[in-house]
Amino acid sequence: MTMKTAVMTASWSADLERCRLMCESLGRFLSGDWHHYLLVEPRDVAAFRSLEGPRRTIVSETDLFPNWLRAFPDPATLGRRRVWLSPFSPPLRGWHAQQIRRLALARHVDADMLLSIDSDVVMVRPYDPSSMWQDGRMRLFRIDGGISEDMDEHRRWLAHAGKLLGLPAAVSPAHDYINTFIGWRVDAARAMLDHIEKISGRNWVRALISSRAISECTIYGRFVDEVLKGEGHDVSGQALCHMLWSSEAYPETLEGLEAFMAGLQPQQVAIGVQSFVGHEISEIRRLAFSVTP
Repeated sequence: MTMKTAVMTASWSADLERCRLMCESLGRFLSGDWHHYLLVEPRDVAAFRSLEGPRRTIVSETDLFPNWLRAFPDPATLGRRRVWLSPFSPPLRGWHAQQIRRLALARHVDADMLLSIDSDVVMVRPYDPSSMWQDGRMRLFRIDGGISEDMDEHRRWLAHAGKLLGLPAAVSPAHDYINTFIGWRVDAARAMLDHIEKISGRNWVRALISSRAISECTIYGRFVDEVLKGEGHDVSGQALCHMLWSSEAYPETLEGLEAFMAGLQPQQVAIGVQSFVGHEISEIRRLAFSVTP
């Protein structure tokens, strides 16, 4: 069964070259019925236009955000970075804005699935997103009990998700739903935003930014598991993307990158190297495109 997929990537100008490599890998390896949406701040639209094409659209966050949430130069960084200000929240950073863009896209696309792929992800094997579907049910990534008691930030994400969804702040076992190559049902994502507005009595963005402890994957996962009771989804703990999360995991050398690549599992179709880990994009590209399908 062919399902229509809206691939979404929230990015910014500092990650343009990584995003360019990610886009090249999609063109090489992603099959099926898909269209890619690059979600960026207004001042970055022009820089990303070079990536636009028949299967890719650049979307400014002004088309997704309410008019009371806007970006400004961050005085704490002498304007090198941005801060998002509104009357209803503490100042937000870029990673908050990127999550809001991804959530907002659910109400703006004609598709069955949103496939979220981060800028620092590179596909390495052929993949059709329709394979996430089986008999009308979609794959939900979940590591059962993956959040331990000492994972304070994850616990804060769980608590804020619970508040938004009208659920307890804590849950046991606490599952981890986070990955950088992950799918959401569009109908479930829309229902989730409606549910947040019903619970809070406010616009979902205003409710979301009442705390900076935002994890969109956690909110979606808890909504599916605890509100929808798993309806329309099948759980899988197999990550499709092999991630290098920190510079401590492997030496920041070619040999370190090769050691990371050696950990790629047969079911994984992409790798991700966090942008703050010091590996050259050219080396990532060469190793990624040499993987045996």
